[in-house]
Amino acid sequence: MTMRRLALRALSVATTLSLGVLASPGLATAAPAAGAPSATAPAAAPAALTGAQLAASWTGPLSTRGRYVVDATGDRFKLRSGNWSGAQGTWQGSGSTTDPANNQAGQVSYNLPLGLDRAPLPEIMAGFHSLGLNSIRLPFADAMIRDSTVVPDVAVAANPQLRGSTPLQVYDAVVAALTADGFAVVLNNHTTGYRFCCGLDGSERWNSGQSTQQWEEDWLFMANRYRANKRVVGADLRNEVRRDVWDDPNWGLGDSHDEYAAFEEAGNRILQASPDLLIIMEGINWQGIPLAGLPHGRPMLKPVATLSHTLIDSGKLVYAAHFYGYTGSANTGAGSGPGSTGDPRYQDLTPEQLAAVVDEEALFVTRAGQHFTAPVWISEFGAGGRGSTDAKEQAWFDRFTAILAARDADFAVWPLIGWHNDGVPQDSWALLHYDRAGRRLSVEDPGDWRAADWNRLVTAPSYTGPVPESARWNLLDLDHTDQNVSRRMLALPDWSGGNRKGNCPDGQRLIGLGRSDSRGLCTDAGRPATGPEGWVTVTDERYVTDGDWAPGYNKLQCPAGHLAVGYSVRGNAMAALLCAPAAGAPATTGRVLWFDRGDNRPPASTGADSAASDWAPGYYKGQCAAGEYLAGVAMTWRWTHGGVPDALLCRPLA
Repeated sequence: MTMRRLALRALSVATTLSLGVLASPGLATAAPAAGAPSATAPAAAPAALTGAQLAASWTGPLSTRGRYVVDATGDRFKLRSGNWSGAQGTWQGSGSTTDPANNQAGQVSYNLPLGLDRAPLPEIMAGFHSLGLNSIRLPFADAMIRDSTVVPDVAVAANPQLRGSTPLQVYDAVVAALTADGFAVVLNNHTTGYRFCCGLDGSERWNSGQSTQQWEEDWLFMANRYRANKRVVGADLRNEVRRDVWDDPNWGLGDSHDEYAAFEEAGNRILQASPDLLIIMEGINWQGIPLAGLPHGRPMLKPVATLSHTLIDSGKLVYAAHFYGYTGSANTGAGSGPGSTGDPRYQDLTPEQLAAVVDEEALFVTRAGQHFTAPVWISEFGAGGRGSTDAKEQAWFDRFTAILAARDADFAVWPLIGWHNDGVPQDSWALLHYDRAGRRLSVEDPGDWRAADWNRLVTAPSYTGPVPESARWNLLDLDHTDQNVSRRMLALPDWSGGNRKGNCPDGQRLIGLGRSDSRGLCTDAGRPATGPEGWVTVTDERYVTDGDWAPGYNKLQCPAGHLAVGYSVRGNAMAALLCAPAAGAPATTGRVLWFDRGDNRPPASTGADSAASDWAPGYYKGQCAAGEYLAGVAMTWRWTHGGVPDALLCRPLA
């Protein structure tokens, strides 16, 4: 849910995302320079597809290839999305839940997607088609799952077939209507209870007001509920994770506030239950106390640069972030009073500064060939439209949508649906408004300044057609616990008891190790298939039979014809290698790669092989070349080395 002025509280916090340089193979037209101001000429409205036309244009489920989302045929599926809000709640936290004065923009959603009291579902679908959308982000509250209350008739007045339903049953009907009309649906866990966001609202983290286990169980419930519907394409794990009164969320500390760990665990559990879903993860929306002189800010996806997620299906990860002009990298968006700081807002930045910040905070993730490479979905952005005279916000919206268009970025505007009275919107941010008689007022109708920017964004040249397969690079992080991201190994007993273990996703091999930090790097470059049988745990030197390649050092070496797919550590010392049979006959000679005195990796200038990214910051790293496999590791306890990796045995794949 967007952090809107109407919803700001004492410690309001908003979201940010950085836009990274991305390569767009096949992009038909040259993209404008980053941050370049858009042309002022109006852009034509998008051609509206019928439900049948949209349904025929793509095939579910979705997955990823590099920085792109693709459909089941391998064609690029650009998320041109909007947020249909309401099921997360519109109540602002005090007074009667059904009093318009106590609900966001005076709009009482009754904890249902907005507008069901004013327009029939087919009419709402037609409005979404008219905007050029192909996908809907559909927020929900955890409370909805257990809410047995029957919705009042007034809440579904324009859809009487929904009378007598619970909020979850209405949500079911909305999902069914959207997907039947060709739209892709992303389920978005927005809030814990039904209170409208943001700031200190009781929904700051995934485990605010509930346990992490309950949150994961709620996700498994939702994943299983829609598993058969291949147009339900994604699980957007949590909205705008931020500080509560006492504590910050973190990225990688291994405690109960560790978003990195919680999201990876939840994502992998969801994929085990429903392997077709995209797993969509936002970064940290806010850390620190927003007071001058105290550290505070909006990390968003910056931590991904050195600690990215690895899922059991590496073609299912999408990162996400939000941008609003009135917030900033260190600005909550609060206008005055508690939570207000003098830090710049995004709308205060020049086009060049805005492009640089968006790159730094998020879209760098789209750079090819890195351990963090993934699609980035700008899953919330927006501005007040009809009736707004905020010149700074208008300039920001123009600049920001120009960046999204130039970068061919996936996006979802906030929000889609609002109410109007005699042509005056109650929530000017919505793109479609309905009055009590069901009459629609659209961003495309005269008088909404956003139309040209919106149309330029939706119709911007984009990469289309087949997306080539590319090598994947994935980080293994044993800083605090196991990281078992192999479906095969998850189904088997513990292969290295009492030690922390990292297993590459099935189909990938180990290619690099960090020295003293227990990090590893996996890849499928070269597509080395492995069979289901013949996996070996190596704990000694019994397979070092072809010469002592590291004299004076202890060695763990895979059997001939095998390659390393996992490793275990005790403390930071090497304990074991997990080896799997390679497809074909890999080379049995190679080279010894030492990294005990400095990094030894492929040149960063290659721009690929994850060589331009630091997956073990502050530690030496050893990494075989993309055409090699890791056959062995050497270490010693002499000279205070402590048994950490000092050298790798790298051999050609063929």
